[in-house]
Amino acid sequence: VQLQASGGGLVQAGGSLRLSCTYSGRYFNTAPIDWYRQAPGMQRIWVARIGIDGRKHYAAAVENRYSVSRDSTEMAVYLQILNLKPEDTATYFCNSPPNHWGQGTLVTVSS
Repeated sequence: VQLQASGGGLVQAGGSLRLSCTYSGRYFNTAPIDWYRQAPGMQRIWVARIGIDGRKHYAAAVENRYSVSRDSTEMAVYLQILNLKPEDTATYFCNSPPNHWGQGTLVTVSS
């Protein structure tokens, strides 16, 4: 299993981004996918999950602005972030539990 996150960049506060996580491997349709973020100097924290049945779960701090989705045809998972805030600045990682990680994509939000 290999994961690759992309779609990060420098965005002004109030803007939006869609991050992508592409999955290479045989088990995409049986794999829940998690998104984490790690702000500079901080621990990596979980922000969202999409299950194999499409059920979505979010950390309380982001549930009103983050939206996760998956596309079985593309074998990809997406994280849409709306109304970006400077505190969203972080490297975002996708994860296929328990220990398959993508390399991360950096999101920088300017105020």
